[in-house]
Amino acid sequence: MRVVLDTNTVLSALLFPRGRLSRIRDVWTAGRILPLVCTATARELIGALAYPKFRLAQGDIETLLGAYLPFTEAVEISNDTVADLPLCSDPDDQKFLRLAAIGRADVLVSGDRALLKLAKAVPFAIESAAQFQNRFA
Repeated sequence: MRVVLDTNTVLSALLFPRGRLSRIRDVWTAGRILPLVCTATARELIGALAYPKFRLAQGDIETLLGAYLPFTEAVEISNDTVADLPLCSDPDDQKFLRLAAIGRADVLVSGDRALLKLAKAVPFAIESAAQFQNRFA
């Protein structure tokens, strides 16, 4: 199953291995899902891991990225528009919609309300992390 995980979902799964999103990490590690990334989403993740509130050393950040990126597929995103793709009310989230569309994702996983509202307007599912985890219960 091809999936796009938004940054907050990945952060929660990486930073809290026994937390509520740990099952998502388990399924990507087991190869049951194929997370998709692009340059913009990878940059956002790297930047988020460097937030002072997480107090992560560079080695810790590299270890966390090593627990995620090897399990992903990189998708090249051009600057071309994607036909029939709605605009998200939060421009920072548009990259996740574009990645899901161009990468032929089955589902986009996000807790962002602006993205969740677009679930019926795109050719892939948009689910909360809780909904997505129920697929693997």
